[in-house]
Amino acid sequence: MCAFSCAALSAALPVASAVAPPVAAQPKEAARLPFAPRFEAVQHGGVVRAANTSATGAAGAGSVNDGAALAYVDVDTDPNTYNSSRAELRVPAGARVSWARLYWGGNLRAGEQKPPKDNGRVLIAEPGGQYRALLADTTIGHRTADGADAFQASADVTELVRSSRPGLWTVAQVNVAMGRSAVGGWGGWTLVAAYEKADEPLRRLAVWDGFEALGPKNQELGVPLALGAHRIPQGADGRLGFVGYDGDRGTSGDYLAVETGVAKSAKGVTRTVLSDSANSADDVMNSSITEPGTSRMERLPAHQNTLGYDSDVFDLRGALRHGADRFHIRLGSRKDAVWLGVLFLQADLEQRPGRGRPSPGRPVPGRTVLGEPGLEQPSLGQPVLGQAGPGRPLLVAPVLEAEADRD
Repeated sequence: MCAFSCAALSAALPVASAVAPPVAAQPKEAARLPFAPRFEAVQHGGVVRAANTSATGAAGAGSVNDGAALAYVDVDTDPNTYNSSRAELRVPAGARVSWARLYWGGNLRAGEQKPPKDNGRVLIAEPGGQYRALLADTTIGHRTADGADAFQASADVTELVRSSRPGLWTVAQVNVAMGRSAVGGWGGWTLVAAYEKADEPLRRLAVWDGFEALGPKNQELGVPLALGAHRIPQGADGRLGFVGYDGDRGTSGDYLAVETGVAKSAKGVTRTVLSDSANSADDVMNSSITEPGTSRMERLPAHQNTLGYDSDVFDLRGALRHGADRFHIRLGSRKDAVWLGVLFLQADLEQRPGRGRPSPGRPVPGRTVLGEPGLEQPSLGQPVLGQAGPGRPLLVAPVLEAEADRD
C-alpha cells in the first residue's frame, strides 16, 4: 500500500531523509512487559503529550466499551488509510525537546480479527508534513486473553518532534479491529515529549512504560521513584499521566494514587487518590482523554468518550508532601480487566514564588489526602493490605512492582 511506501522514520536517519529504510524484522513480542524507566531527567522544563483515539462507536453504540460496536476514526483525505486522527502537542515556545516517543495500541479482535504482523507500524505526520512510516523499535506487548487480543507498540520520535513546528500531529493505520465483541474494541495513540526551558522550574521528569494486565487477579501496579538528594519543596506542583486500554466507563474499582514520604522517617507517607471533574477517584480508567486546566489541546475528532482508550493527565498540586524524598505511584483495578502502557511524571524540585500550600491533612478539592500528623502509615513502597475506608481503595496483593532498570 502506498501509504507505507512513504519515507520511513528512524533514529538513525535524518528527519528529512527520503531514502527508504532496509526491510526490518518485526520486533519481538511478549505477553507481559514489566514497567521500567524509559526516560528520566532533572532539568528546567516539563512533559507534554498529544493523544487521540483511532476508533469510535458505530451508530447505536452506547457509552460503555463492553459489547459496543466500533467503527474507525478517519479524518484525513488519504484513500489509502482506514483510520487516522489528530491531536496537538503543546511544546512551549522557546523550549527544546529533549526526548519524545509515540505509543500506540488496540484490540485486534472485535467483529473482525486483525493480523498481529501490523502491530509494529503506523503512519505519522508532523504539523504541515506528509505521512511517513514509523516502525516499533522495542519489544511489543501483545497478549491474547479473556476474549481480547491486546497490544501496545512504541518508537522514538525525538528528532522529528524536535524539528517540527506547532500544530496538530496525525497518526494513522493503528492496527485496531472494528465491529462488536463482548469485551469491546479499542485503540489509540499518545505522543509523549519531555522538553527543556530555562525559565521554568527545576523538575524531576520521568516516563515509564511496559504492558501489564490488571484486574481481579493482579489488582495493582506500584512504581517507586527516589528523588536522591532532592526534596519536594513547599507548594510544589506537578502532573502525572497514564495510558491505559479497555477501561469501561461506569465500572468502579480503578484508581490512581501517589504516596510521598521521607526515607527513614517515622511520619510514614502521605497518600493521595487522584481525581478531577472528568475522572472520579474510583473510576479513573473511564474511556477518556483529559488534562487539567481550562486550556485543552486541540483534537480531531474530540470525542469525550473514547470507548476503551485512556490517556489522562492529573494535577498533583496539593499531593506532593513538603520535604519528601520518595515518590510512589499506585494504579489499580479491582473489577475491570485493563491493560496499562505508560506513566509519565513532572514534579517541581524548587519552590515557586508566591505558591501556597494546603494545610496538612486537609483534602484538596478533587483529592483524597491521607497521612495526617500523628497517624501511623505504612512504609513507602510496600503494598497496603487491609480494609477499604473512606477515600482509600482496598489494595491487595499481589502488587506488580516496576523494574528498576530497562534492559
